[in-house]
Amino acid sequence: MDSLRSRPIPDSLQGDSFWLATMRRYLLAILGGNLVWETLHLPLYTIWTEGTAGELIFAVVHCTGGDLLIALSSLILALIFVGDAGWPARKYRSVAVLAISFGLGYTIFSEWLNTAVRESWAYSDLMPVVFGTGVSPVVQWVAIPLAGFWWARRPMRIDGRPETHSLPTVTRRSKTHA
Repeated sequence: MDSLRSRPIPDSLQGDSFWLATMRRYLLAILGGNLVWETLHLPLYTIWTEGTAGELIFAVVHCTGGDLLIALSSLILALIFVGDAGWPARKYRSVAVLAISFGLGYTIFSEWLNTAVRESWAYSDLMPVVFGTGVSPVVQWVAIPLAGFWWARRPMRIDGRPETHSLPTVTRRSKTHA
């Protein structure tokens, strides 16, 4: 049964502050990255030439908010399925891979649903398309969450600047303990 026991979490990683700080940093990266991405890839959609300035602003804000909700939902689902009480010190990669997969899967489905079925939006001739899905949103849902998970795990000092050393590692409890 010793092999089934979970590993102890170092004192420096216990409590709410570490997972909460990691989650906040991840969602901040998602928000910032998607705001920039949504703005820059507007020319890949027909709204770029057909929409008013107000419609373009609304589209960027609306889509960025949706991206944040997709990322949050994907992260929570990943934590439910593969996370444990030691996250983010443990199972960080597993959670990240699953969260990115959920976000990517939803994005591919949503792009298909909204371009082919509902016709809520359309790609411009500038959008590269593979299997009916725009390449830009697919790359977006790999690159931004990947960067977000990388940045969220970087250790921070109390003053908010990055630390120069790596995170403490989680070690197994020895079998000979009193």
